[in-house]
Amino acid sequence: MTPQDKQAFEELLANCADEPIRFPGAIQPHGLLLTLSEPALEIIQVSANVESLLGRPALALIGQPLQSLIGDEHAAQVRQTLQQPTLSDSAPLLFRLNDMAFEGLLHRHKGVLILELEIHVENFQPRNVAGSETHLGRMLQRLQGATTLQALYDISVKEIQAMTGYDRVLIYRFEEEGHGQVIAEASDPSMEVFNGLFFPASDIPEQARELYRTNWLRIIPDAAYEPVPLVPKLRPDTQTPLDLSFATLRSVSPIHCQYMKNMGVLSSMSISLLKGDKLWGLISCGNREPLHVPHELRAACQTIGQVLSLQISAMEALEVSRQREAKVDALAMLNQAMIDSPQNVFDGLANQPEVLMALTGAGGIAIIEDKQLHRYGNCPEPDEIRALHKWLQDSGEAVFSSHHLASVYPPAAHYQQVASGVLAMSLPKPVDNGVLWFRPEVKENINWSGDPRKPLDLENSDAGLRLRPRTSFEIWKVEMAGISTKWSHGDLFAANDLRRSALENDLARQVRREQEAVRARDELVAVVSHDLRNPMTVISMLCGMMQKAFSSDGPHTSRRISTAIDTMQQAAGRMNTLLEDLLDTSKIDAGRYTITPQKLDVGQMFEEAQSLLAPLAIDKDISISFEADADLSIHGDPERLFQVLSNLIGNAIKFTPRLGTVGVRAKSVGDEIVFTVRDSGEGIPKENLPHVFDRYWTVKDGNPTGTGLGLYITQGIVEAHGGRIVAESEPGQGSEFRFTVPRLD
Repeated sequence: MTPQDKQAFEELLANCADEPIRFPGAIQPHGLLLTLSEPALEIIQVSANVESLLGRPALALIGQPLQSLIGDEHAAQVRQTLQQPTLSDSAPLLFRLNDMAFEGLLHRHKGVLILELEIHVENFQPRNVAGSETHLGRMLQRLQGATTLQALYDISVKEIQAMTGYDRVLIYRFEEEGHGQVIAEASDPSMEVFNGLFFPASDIPEQARELYRTNWLRIIPDAAYEPVPLVPKLRPDTQTPLDLSFATLRSVSPIHCQYMKNMGVLSSMSISLLKGDKLWGLISCGNREPLHVPHELRAACQTIGQVLSLQISAMEALEVSRQREAKVDALAMLNQAMIDSPQNVFDGLANQPEVLMALTGAGGIAIIEDKQLHRYGNCPEPDEIRALHKWLQDSGEAVFSSHHLASVYPPAAHYQQVASGVLAMSLPKPVDNGVLWFRPEVKENINWSGDPRKPLDLENSDAGLRLRPRTSFEIWKVEMAGISTKWSHGDLFAANDLRRSALENDLARQVRREQEAVRARDELVAVVSHDLRNPMTVISMLCGMMQKAFSSDGPHTSRRISTAIDTMQQAAGRMNTLLEDLLDTSKIDAGRYTITPQKLDVGQMFEEAQSLLAPLAIDKDISISFEADADLSIHGDPERLFQVLSNLIGNAIKFTPRLGTVGVRAKSVGDEIVFTVRDSGEGIPKENLPHVFDRYWTVKDGNPTGTGLGLYITQGIVEAHGGRIVAESEPGQGSEFRFTVPRLD
């Protein structure tokens, strides 16, 4: 092929894929087609063969009422049918025109009413059938009684062949890669056998598959037909070709007709098999001689296709369920191994290599946990596994599977003998981890019907260069290198379920470790607090005794010693406060913070707070006020709530400059008492406000002794009372802290 021919070939292939099969502008000659306006039912378009079949010139009919062609009685039948809510459920209308019997089929599509008058097949005698309705019922019973998918397929092809009389009936299933395989066949003994053969994806272009998905049945009674054009060619209302996607008489691609002839058949019928809304496969019927199967029998075949689709989906789901059930015992054993492992979940799996390999029928496994790599069975080398694992991690898939690894990860070509297929799972952890199952290369001979690398060819014609459908349907044996057996639904389920169990066990271990760490910390804090409290008390007492012996009014040496003693007392006091805060924090973290509630009078609480805290404000010339609604009572722990008030008021005084103000309020709002502490200080920066209740958060400036635990503990006390606390602040305008306590009625 010359470079010019090759370029032309590529262009023709592209044109073939884009061929307007929905808008052929013509029909097959075994009937008439009309497009009609509504509600007037005037003829907008008509097929040109109306003259040969009914003796009426096509152009003369355009704009005429329908009854002018088919008569008032038949037109009335059409109008009556149009009253039904769903035209697709309507039975064909039986017309007799020009001494010929027709079946009228109506449908609406893309804003136009289409009437097809298909020539009725009289005295059709299918093989071995006493009555189609009786046979259909018997066949449906047989389909429902099938116990395996293959039995289901075999029953379908045999029964449809018997009903219709086609020389060959086969079921063609689409594979994930796009090509298809014949999985069942019923043929005349003289026909070439296609069962088991693979057909390239290019044999059925993508747009044809989409048409099969939306339209259950297609028929070509005679592939040697001459297409009948529509008159006029374009829809008068839109000046676009008529969409014939759902027309029984739709003309098909001439390439497809030639393809049929090359296969040795002149008549065909195909029935779609759907799984959900996806095209699963086809029932394909072919006959060496022209064969026009009547509409009634085609409708029965379509019903079979719909029932078969449901049965296939149900039985495939049942098969998936069986595959999953077969994995349950092994998964339970592996789960227990992960639970029993003293180190981590992957060490537990590494102790069960045989079970892990048998789980998915793998030839080898690799288990990774940080620097550790366990290998069992036939595996790639450690460096190769590490590189593959990194690539898998970069892909971002929690569970990955491929039966042709080298096609997506080229380095795998170096070890495809042991790892043409891989199934892998990993956990979201900061260290490398995962399980990789490997399957070896299975060199198998795939029987292709024709060369999959050359589905179409070129030929010269009067119109120039054009595509010629494949003429050779010889069996091509193509060796599938670098491919393993496919991972089943059960294998993928097992990998996902094992990952789920590993994740749960790993998280449980983390929780236990954190709980143990918290418990150890609590014990340490308790011991340290207990062991330090007594010495700190002794230090405070001794400082008091020494203070009496060294007066600050005495000589210089005495004054220095007195100052040092004051510093020691202050330090001891801060240490005692810190110990108490650490104990409270530990209890809050562990969810063991307890209170001893009793009835409290809010006004009395404020009096006590004012007497103890007002002197601190007076020392800084700060005006402090306490206001509370009359007769407010709460149910709370007096010591802990006073701790909250003293902490908030103390902070307000600390961070308010001289001559500032601090206001403390309490008022009833619904079922709660709302306490407010507001100051006129510098306020809290906006970026710090969300963190004021965090542990160890503290303002450094002007707060040299702060531990960062006061507000955290304050929040814990308020929440232990069933309340909540919030902070608001505007830099330069001061801060406001509000907390709530349930009201006691």
